[in-house]
Amino acid sequence: MTMLKVFGQPIATDVARVLTCLFEKDLQFQIVRIDSFKGEHRVPEFLRLQNPCGQVTFKDGDVTLVDSRDICRYISNKYEYKGNKALSGTGFLQRASIEQWLQAEAVSFEPPSSALVFQLAFAPALHIPPDEELIKQNEEKLSKVLDIYNSRLGESEYLTGDTFTLADLSHLPNSHYLTMSERGRKLFATRGNVARWSTAISARPSWKQVVEMQSERPGLL
Repeated sequence: MTMLKVFGQPIATDVARVLTCLFEKDLQFQIVRIDSFKGEHRVPEFLRLQNPCGQVTFKDGDVTLVDSRDICRYISNKYEYKGNKALSGTGFLQRASIEQWLQAEAVSFEPPSSALVFQLAFAPALHIPPDEELIKQNEEKLSKVLDIYNSRLGESEYLTGDTFTLADLSHLPNSHYLTMSERGRKLFATRGNVARWSTAISARPSWKQVVEMQSERPGLL
């Protein structure tokens, strides 16, 4: 079997998403830690693969992918019978629901949550003054999204039913960083179903392995 390779830093949300998927599927892989802040991106193979708009590159033999959600789709489909077999869904309806929630995460959850992650988690470490107006704007946007999530999670344990899937996994990196700050935690804690769900997905062994990898070489944090 060709060794799977992930290029990037575990601290990056896109990289963390892919690593979580690989751990869920119990797959062996090699991580090539690239730190663009320190000039380590001058690795010849990485330069040939790098997507200038992305934070992660994934290589499986002749296959190269650069979008973290597409990488997770690829992994969960190609290695369907490895590790967590329910990750990509157990039937047509659930698979369709997973795709809907992946789109919701990418379009509605990711933009405001990423803005807040930077302002609340990364900016302080970089000694950048917080943009209070930007924080408030994105808190309002994310609050509306989380209200919808809270309603949905009142009907089932996870977003697409009673099993953990890619739909839930994709939310882990930003949710993790958000709950590291008091303001971010409040967005989740004031919505009981969202708080329960966030706690449950964050407790998965796959995510704990990623957090451990992040602490080995924490980078910015």
